Amino acid sequence: MPETITTQYLDRPIFGIVSAVAEKMGVRAFVIGGYVRDCFLGRQNDDIDIVVEGSGIDLAKAVAESIEKSERHRCNVSIFKNFGTAMLKFHGAEIEFVGARKESYTRDSRKPIVETGTLEEDQKRRDFTINAMAFSLQKENYGALIDPFGGIRDLAAGIIRTPLEPEQTFSDDPLRMLRAIRFATKLSTPKHVFKIVPEALRAMKKMKDRMTILSQERIVEELNKMLMTDVPSIGFWLMEETGLLEYILPELLKLKGVETLYGLGHKEIFSHTMQVLDNVAAEETKEIAEGLLHDYIPKEDGDGFIETVRTQPYVWLRWAALLHDIGKPATKRFDAQTGWSFHGHEVVGAKMVPGIFKRLKMPLNEKMKYVQKLVSLHHRPIALVDDEVTDSAVRRLLFDAGNEIDDLMLLCGADITSKNPLKVAHIKNNFELVKAKLAEVEAKDKIRNWKNPINGEYVMEVFGIGPCNTIGILKEYVKEAILDGRIDNTFEAADALMREKAAELGLKPVLQ
Repeated sequence: MPETITTQYLDRPIFGIVSAVAEKMGVRAFVIGGYVRDCFLGRQNDDIDIVVEGSGIDLAKAVAESIEKSERHRCNVSIFKNFGTAMLKFHGAEIEFVGARKESYTRDSRKPIVETGTLEEDQKRRDFTINAMAFSLQKENYGALIDPFGGIRDLAAGIIRTPLEPEQTFSDDPLRMLRAIRFATKLSTPKHVFKIVPEALRAMKKMKDRMTILSQERIVEELNKMLMTDVPSIGFWLMEETGLLEYILPELLKLKGVETLYGLGHKEIFSHTMQVLDNVAAEETKEIAEGLLHDYIPKEDGDGFIETVRTQPYVWLRWAALLHDIGKPATKRFDAQTGWSFHGHEVVGAKMVPGIFKRLKMPLNEKMKYVQKLVSLHHRPIALVDDEVTDSAVRRLLFDAGNEIDDLMLLCGADITSKNPLKVAHIKNNFELVKAKLAEVEAKDKIRNWKNPINGEYVMEVFGIGPCNTIGILKEYVKEAILDGRIDNTFEAADALMREKAAELGLKPVLQ
């Protein structure tokens, strides 16, 4: 791993502009943090942090003026006075400017007392050595690496380490405990695994109760970033090891352990959940690359959806994988003849989802409902593997899943795990038959997002009646007939059946 990199990264036009403007203003400016780290890792990063020994806001304004003169187009600066920062966009990058500062903290808050400081003081307040490295933008040593804590060495070794004593760093801002786990998760690759140093892990275990001063929103922000990584289970195993998971998702801890009776034990659910989570991440990434996944955006008029090809992982699919077996501890039962069972765990789990989302202050809108739907339905396709795959069962699955059917099938495929490879191969083979049947029935019957051909207004018009229970009876009767395959999914067939059933109920049409 080279010790300095300037070409390809620091030859971006913005750095030359910042360098020239800073020199004119008589201040020193540096590129710092994640962009520097990712230069050495060979990762694309369009989020650039500039720290200046002076006013970050003033430097940002001056840089914007310089861009406008040279580029001859408007360069808007977003100013955040409360944080003393400013941000502008240039050539696809977001550049944030901040003045160098030093920070101090009180015991009961993660909000620091901020004072103007030097680059050295600013680097000391950084969370980890790999994020404290800086590139000079001064003409006399342009591109020089300023690395007082050995971040370049830690990058090469795959180490997450704090610049100061970990207890001080985590006490000042306990969110850094989650950030350490997130970086270990995000930066790890099969060839280059990142580990948190033992002294930092010990500090996290010792200081886990400091998690209580964090807002749920900041915690969830870190969780979501972990979930969007290639191997998200790394983060959850680390949270379990350090005790942080107890303060975030205690429901997951209840999945740990294996109970054995009469020599019969059940699957270790926490480990299984982690495997499913990683399986979903891998399969989603693969299907996105192949253009196989789609998202459906409701039209503004509420009539139908706009279908788009998914280009980024969907964090709520990852949440569904994380919570898919959350109802198992409450439904665990033992029978001496059949062993362990978790009947109805998907129903119990779906009921738990809103409470978890509410506690974590996550959205309770269609995103929560999406997770809830996948949790409630995740056992259905697997059940079809064991039973005869009838058109009726497939129609009902398509009807209940709607636009989420592809994500549901992805989750269910990821849920096929066993230590017995022959068993996995057998179930996956049958699962492919279910997928083929789904495609066949969907193409034939168009049940996904199906709307009953018979609506309440039409029933009232045909029979000259007002709102009543009979309308619901007729609509439900028609719906079940279509899903069972007793009639075709057409208005004509539905209308004829509705009239036939209405006659049995003593209704006579006033409209032929």
